[in-house]
Amino acid sequence: MSLPRFYPIFDSVAWLERALPLGVKLVQLRIKDRAPDTLREDIRAALALAHRHGAALVINDHWQLAIDEGADWLHLGQEDLDIADLPAIRRAGLRLGISTHDNAELDRALALDPDYVALGPVYPTILKQMKWHQQGLERVREWKRLIGDIPLCAIGGMTVARAPGAFDAGADIVSVVTDITLNPHPETRIRDWLGVCA
Repeated sequence: MSLPRFYPIFDSVAWLERALPLGVKLVQLRIKDRAPDTLREDIRAALALAHRHGAALVINDHWQLAIDEGADWLHLGQEDLDIADLPAIRRAGLRLGISTHDNAELDRALALDPDYVALGPVYPTILKQMKWHQQGLERVREWKRLIGDIPLCAIGGMTVARAPGAFDAGADIVSVVTDITLNPHPETRIRDWLGVCA
């Protein structure tokens, strides 16, 4: 399966409204701590926006809403896997990405036949507290050897300057959050990313 190489993650529909018109074709909506009704409205609006721009939208975590609203893609972290109804997700035809950080998590992910595997954090990240500080490019190379043809997504501390190294190490996709959302000129930064990932 061939996926776009640039995969930003945003926490609001407002960010999608800024990014998708620029040509982003693979994007994740990761919303935490939102009332269920508001969350459903956000997912519905995001799916409509993605459809309008010909982009693939990945819903993070909220598997039941992803099924209910007819999403095509879902991303689950390891904790999410503990509570998600995986047979229901597969019956709904959702394509699945899974976060991994160590070999045990990778084994668990591969047993579920994922549509992509994410490895992180490749570099130190300020996005959230994690017990894994930095996986490094050598781990990217190792993961690619282990997963073969499954698309590998590198995430964590990624910047435009670091992206070529991740691709050279075997990543098929690079995911980014704060390099865009904390940038004083996010649209310009998105265009930079689209360029380096072309």
